[in-house]
Amino acid sequence: MRWSSLFLLLIVSLSFSGLAQTIVLETDFMMFEINTKGRIVGLSDKGSGKQFLPYNHDTPLISIRSGGVFLKPEEMRVFDDHLSISFGEVNATLNVKVKQHDRYLSFEILSVASEVDIDLVAWGPYPTTISEIIGESVGVVRNSEFALGIQALNVKTLGGFPTTEDDVEPAYDIFETGNLADVEADWRQKKFYRGQTAKPIEGGSLLQAYTRDRSRERVIENWGHTHYVAPAFDDGGIVGSKIALFGCPAGNALEVIGQIELAEGLPHPMIDGEWAKTARSATASYLIVGFSEDDLDDALALTKKAGLKYLYHGHPFKSWGHFPLIEKSFPDNWQSMKRSVDRAKEQGISLGVHTLSNFIQTNDPYVTPIPDQRLAKVGESVLAADLDENSEEVFIESPVYFDQMKNNSLKSVLIGNEIVRYNKVSDSQPWRLEGCVRGAFGTTPSAHKQGAVIGKLMDHGYKVFLSDAQLSEEIAITLANLFNETGLLQISFDGLEGVWSTGMGQYARALFTKTWYDHLHPSIKGRVINDASNPSHFNWHINTRYNWGEPWYAGFRESQTQYRLMNQDFYRRNLLPAMLGWFSMNSQTSIEDTEWLLARAAGFDAGFAFNVNLNHVAQNNASDAVFEAIKTWETARMAGAFTQEQKLRMEDIGNEFHLEQIGENRWNLYQYKIERFLYEQKVRQPGEPLYSVFEFENPYEQQPLMFLITLSPDKDEPQTVLERISIEINDYHTLDIPVNMAHSHILKLDQTGSIGLYDKNWNRLATYDLGKKLPSLEKGRNKVTVDAVFSTDGLSIVNIEMKSVSQAETVGL
Repeated sequence: MRWSSLFLLLIVSLSFSGLAQTIVLETDFMMFEINTKGRIVGLSDKGSGKQFLPYNHDTPLISIRSGGVFLKPEEMRVFDDHLSISFGEVNATLNVKVKQHDRYLSFEILSVASEVDIDLVAWGPYPTTISEIIGESVGVVRNSEFALGIQALNVKTLGGFPTTEDDVEPAYDIFETGNLADVEADWRQKKFYRGQTAKPIEGGSLLQAYTRDRSRERVIENWGHTHYVAPAFDDGGIVGSKIALFGCPAGNALEVIGQIELAEGLPHPMIDGEWAKTARSATASYLIVGFSEDDLDDALALTKKAGLKYLYHGHPFKSWGHFPLIEKSFPDNWQSMKRSVDRAKEQGISLGVHTLSNFIQTNDPYVTPIPDQRLAKVGESVLAADLDENSEEVFIESPVYFDQMKNNSLKSVLIGNEIVRYNKVSDSQPWRLEGCVRGAFGTTPSAHKQGAVIGKLMDHGYKVFLSDAQLSEEIAITLANLFNETGLLQISFDGLEGVWSTGMGQYARALFTKTWYDHLHPSIKGRVINDASNPSHFNWHINTRYNWGEPWYAGFRESQTQYRLMNQDFYRRNLLPAMLGWFSMNSQTSIEDTEWLLARAAGFDAGFAFNVNLNHVAQNNASDAVFEAIKTWETARMAGAFTQEQKLRMEDIGNEFHLEQIGENRWNLYQYKIERFLYEQKVRQPGEPLYSVFEFENPYEQQPLMFLITLSPDKDEPQTVLERISIEINDYHTLDIPVNMAHSHILKLDQTGSIGLYDKNWNRLATYDLGKKLPSLEKGRNKVTVDAVFSTDGLSIVNIEMKSVSQAETVGL
């Protein structure tokens, strides 16, 4: 027997029947051993010899599932260019090509011979003893010294394990569970978070992938429906399923994945000549503004003021599906957007848009006036009786797909070219849809014959329809054409879970984004930034980054803060550029809140989206300071100016900072010590003191007092006014301020020594010059005594934020 040098480097001890007892495959860093039964018996670091395969694990290279039952191989024969792996129980054989590369091994199913139908093949699960860092989406596990990884080498090879028949990875997402506490608890216990291509187990981890045979229609549970038709899909089945396995020093894992992408023809997105996964601009922050062609210059001016290079439109489309633009903002549709892109490019700014992937709004031509037959369907039945154009009852043969009310927000069916909405399904035979609205969404009410096909349309809670696999492909190509024709260079595939409507789960996610990516013009493909709301193992290669966290619920410091921090850990585990999510500026946003956000961005080296409304910017008198701060911080962050020690301090959300530029590529960084106190309006006996005493620990040198004070009025006395406030430091120096401060006002004493009263939009209402030296905070413990006078009796609360500041730290390249 003659062995190819590219195939097997070492054969250990030939035994009877001409079978190799063990074959050893090597890369630069890893040794991989398989025995004659197709079991992995060694997985080690070639340099140190350390074994990462746990003892007492029966680990097949590949398994099959037939009739819902998993089967392990019983024999493996070695040939010059492939392995022949047999499953004697069902008389099935897989021929698997093996190829050694410098940094990884590849395995591909060349052919299948079987007397039974094979549902799917599973690569692994491959157990390892590595438990420190589990990259559940990228499929890499690491400790401080070594990394092991699995990579699906084509779009139909899915990361993970077929835990469910819908191929939706059982991954946590706060918006799906609705319970952040549950997500966080499981995250902290090292359970998988978004995917299971790599998965924690007791004492280690698993690496796993699989490919399903989709040549036959299946009825599955999918997206809240117990009965959902997953149509047949022709992709060659399990033949062609292909993976890579690699091991390398921990610090080389990302580099090896990049080499695999290039060698195997996987997506390898670039940003201006650099691989997107390592490009600094992959974490570029951006401004979100609902601009039009008319006010684009205002939006560009804000983007430049913030020192940013990407301007993003959150909702430019008249409808999702065909993606026409809103006429009022872009009167010449895509040509208007192209003109906008060209104008922005002249100023060094790239434009992007937000999409909802395959969501199809009911005003889109895919729905009205003639609905597309490729709208996704839960399933079908036939009419049990003739139907005229006016009837409000529709008789059907079977209610199976129609009486599932979860994820049934539009309650719509398709009969020919008519969409009909219904209120409910009858409780008994003859089965019928009751309370029907005929000719829904601008379709035409029509007569239909008994036996006509009636399909239950799949929809989403956003009141949209979804697409089948073929229509999903068309929508993805339309999005690619939009980018090719306009020159847009940023996109978010929000709502990517919508393609679960195809019944193919994570496979459909990857197909959608890959179709878009494959149809991009090279000039766009080499510069575009894309992210998504729903990751998958294959999409790791396509997506530049992810950017979770939304601003609609609270201020910067409260809006999903823990969720945003969990995401940073996800990015690090999965070798991804970091992002902090979206933050929304309003007319009351302060410079303090802005610098809180910017320090977090610097700490995690994470970009963010800054969502602004041009009217809010004009109303906020702190806007200039806010945008100047963004420019200062982001310039320093993108230049890599901060030390690792400084970043670690800025990761702590309890620490606050200020940054100011002092020269080219040089900045001064100041850290604040901040404590917050509540002074409560009290009702006391006559003559009893009303003051309250607090302690402030100043870790820095002696310095003048600084504070920020706001008033929360008694709910029964909402017009309460704070007339006077007195702050005494260490029983000897009192600052007594006469104010006329309503609950929407802010009293601020800053580093300049200026005491100002501001309204909620940071317009200065009054300035107080008390004509004397301000109290100082000693280094160490300080006694703070607060007293106040109110215009009415009640239970108002004065919110006092006191702070001290460190000496400047020089930051520079």
